[in-house]
Amino acid sequence: MGSTNFGNFDAFCRDSTLPVCNVLSESHTQRGGWGGCELRGIPLSGDDRYLGNLGSILLCGIAIVVSIWLLLRSERKKAAVGRREMQLFLIGFIIIEICEIFTVGEFPLNATVRIAFTGIHIGMIIATTWILLLNAIVGYQILDDGTPLSIGLMLLSGAVLFVGTGYITLDTGYHWTSKFITRADDHYRNIALYVLYQLAPLVFLVAFYVLEAILVLRILGEIRPMLYLTGAAVLFAIGQIFNYVISPYICNGTSGKIDGALFQTLFTLLAVVMVWAFWSSITEDDWPIASQPTGYP
Repeated sequence: MGSTNFGNFDAFCRDSTLPVCNVLSESHTQRGGWGGCELRGIPLSGDDRYLGNLGSILLCGIAIVVSIWLLLRSERKKAAVGRREMQLFLIGFIIIEICEIFTVGEFPLNATVRIAFTGIHIGMIIATTWILLLNAIVGYQILDDGTPLSIGLMLLSGAVLFVGTGYITLDTGYHWTSKFITRADDHYRNIALYVLYQLAPLVFLVAFYVLEAILVLRILGEIRPMLYLTGAAVLFAIGQIFNYVISPYICNGTSGKIDGALFQTLFTLLAVVMVWAFWSSITEDDWPIASQPTGYP
């Protein structure tokens, strides 16, 4: 079916630990079933139970603690533009990390429960990256930040993306309908999840970077915050390279003890910290845009 790889997940799931792989086939609830390096991790009681990705689980825990700390630090910045909106992004990231413990961490779970966590995880990925994009738009002061209208629009649009993506993910895993069923002979193709999980968040993140770069360079006339913003982009990219490219080499080299997912979690956390540092750096003083409707100093 089709001559392109667009929408195919078999190679991704063979080489990487991705949450989406949990829902693509009932028989492939663990990495080994995809034909790649089997992530065994730490064996538990019994021969068939193991804690597959302890490093990722621990790093997710650290990410949750760090994000809560950033959340509290944000609360102290009373006059900061977009404070509530940034806190919404951090809350979304915390939920993602909680889900990641059970979806990517290969925590020993019933397959039905793992699919439920996967639906929440993937739904929150697209909702949270969307909220991050809206954080960039908030900086342009089109709407007053922190108001019920601003927060409400962000929550409502994020909720729509979360529910829609979550439903498609759960339907794929639970086979409520036949619309999203994937098959081995079709390379586990799922166009909807491919667009929602692989492409849409990337588009949102690139748009966030571009909008913030314009805001900082052309409107605020600053250079230093771009170091934080670009640092966040580089760290996130490194994490993705570890997860999609280097992962099978790490898995094979450690005899299935760890893989690239551990480093993806680490570098994504560092990227989030840099995003927060970027936001903090551009909200230390009054925004020129707030007093100059033309948007230029």
